[in-house]
Amino acid sequence: MENRRMRRLGAVLLCLGMAPAALAIDARIEGVEEELADNVEVYLDGLDASQYRPERLEAEVRRLSQEALRVYGYYSPRLRVRFDDADAPTEVTVAIEPGEPVRIERLAFSLEGEAAEDRPFGEAIAAYPQAEGDVLRHAPFDALRSRLASLALERGYFDWRFDERRMEIRPWAHSARLSLTLDSGVRHRFGEVRFSGEHIEQDRLQSLVPFGEGAPYLASDIATLNQRLGETEWFGSVSVRPRLDAGIGRLALPEAPPGLYRALDAEGGSPLPPPAPRLSREALAAAGEVQAPAVPSVPIDVTVTPADRHQFEVGVGYATDVGPRARFAWDQPWVNRYGHSLDHDLYISGPEQQFSGTYRMPLENPRRDSYQLQYGLRNKDNEDTRALEASVEFGRRWKFDNAWEQLIYLRSTYEDFTQAGVSNQVVLLYPGVRWTRTRSRNPTFPTWGDRQQLTLQYSSEMWGSSAEFLRLNGDSQWIRMLGEDNRFIGRVGVGAIATDDFADIPPSLRFFTGGDNSVRGYAYESLSPEDEDGELIGGEQRFVASVEAQRRLTGKWWLASFVDVGDAFTEWWPEALNTGAGLGVRWISPVGPIRLDIAHPFDAEDAFRIHFAIGPEF
Repeated sequence: MENRRMRRLGAVLLCLGMAPAALAIDARIEGVEEELADNVEVYLDGLDASQYRPERLEAEVRRLSQEALRVYGYYSPRLRVRFDDADAPTEVTVAIEPGEPVRIERLAFSLEGEAAEDRPFGEAIAAYPQAEGDVLRHAPFDALRSRLASLALERGYFDWRFDERRMEIRPWAHSARLSLTLDSGVRHRFGEVRFSGEHIEQDRLQSLVPFGEGAPYLASDIATLNQRLGETEWFGSVSVRPRLDAGIGRLALPEAPPGLYRALDAEGGSPLPPPAPRLSREALAAAGEVQAPAVPSVPIDVTVTPADRHQFEVGVGYATDVGPRARFAWDQPWVNRYGHSLDHDLYISGPEQQFSGTYRMPLENPRRDSYQLQYGLRNKDNEDTRALEASVEFGRRWKFDNAWEQLIYLRSTYEDFTQAGVSNQVVLLYPGVRWTRTRSRNPTFPTWGDRQQLTLQYSSEMWGSSAEFLRLNGDSQWIRMLGEDNRFIGRVGVGAIATDDFADIPPSLRFFTGGDNSVRGYAYESLSPEDEDGELIGGEQRFVASVEAQRRLTGKWWLASFVDVGDAFTEWWPEALNTGAGLGVRWISPVGPIRLDIAHPFDAEDAFRIHFAIGPEF
């Protein structure tokens, strides 16, 4: 009996598997081309012939075809419909004679209320793509209506309405009259901004508000406030909401507690009649007013929750420059009610180990202005360099509207080093200024972007430094796309030190080139002037440049070709620059691009060198 049941079940499943699937009828359009034919096909797409009787199917094809033609202004078409099979059609041919189109006889668009003087509304109407005498199209009229409605909400006209919204079609006269009148009413103004759940001083938060009380309402300002609060990293969550029903809650008082008589009556168990509504004095006064306030306001409620006070991050990786590497970060996005923050970073690799931290003290504009105190310990053992460095830096940071950042700082460094067999200990105290700007689209794998950095530093023996020097270091990198499948990267870097005390300049300030992000084909920091024994001593100048072209192979795989040139040298300009060129592949992984390059050095004995790195270019 069990076998019989299984055979029956198998037969049912076989029948279900063999049941014909509902297929949409194919449509062929004749007599019209391009957008008219395409639109009719779109309207007929998905029409299932099996759901209709033959005569009903033809009527449905005609109805859908006429609707598709009307949106392009053809209201009097002649249609001939033919099916390949009258009983079980799989294809329909629609021959269309569109006839004379409907043309616009009159356009009457107008604005009333304060929006009549608000430029974006006038620009939206002025940008209407059709004029009187043009063939009518429905889409522009619908788009204008939606655009005006969106502008009203975005710009604070919450009492807006269309007094007139009409598309009057006269098919017999082949004419249309379009009328649209928006009455915006009064534009709302921003009211008070109220914060709740905050753990940072109110004046700090208020300084982030991009508008003042009484300013015209603008939805983009709400988004800007939300973004600014998020950028501080002080909060785990941020909610910015306009309160459009302000004042309604004041019109009714809370229910009064029962009096003694009513309380005794309630204890007796007898039902109590519902209390009569109670009106406040504000409600009575409002009832006597015949109109709303002339300038309505919208209070803004901001609800925040504190970010985790201690945040940890651990990362491991590998690069041919330094081999295996690990990083441990401990961040404190806020340490007190003034929004000060503190972060610590431990980096470990074969040639270099570093522990550093930064204490930031935001000023009146927390996003743009701050003081910062940095400290660091670094040990380096690479090629002919041995160095132990300790430094402290105090600086003032500005961020400008054009995305440039400026940092003016005073740095103190102690470095115990051995370079090319020569040992020294120096104490340096020097001011510096650094300008940086980074812009990119799609940070994981930038399709457009650039990064600029320029640093000037000056040290003098007049205030106790071990060496006197003027140092300049600058880098520029660009990423651009050509189409969807071609990506180009250009890079150039220069540096120079002017000093008479080069022996007292520590390795951290000398110039070395070569490696994954410098001149590929050569080992990490292996290019610089050498002493008589062939050991690296570091350069007083440097120059590097690179051009890379990438081509998408398929999906997230790209092929790269590149040429790098550069060197560190003592006298500007060197007789020759070291050159490396090669090919590579890029895979855009969830953690960023993985880069594998094979480079040939033209000025070294090695046949090739492999370079491997994870992460975007900047």
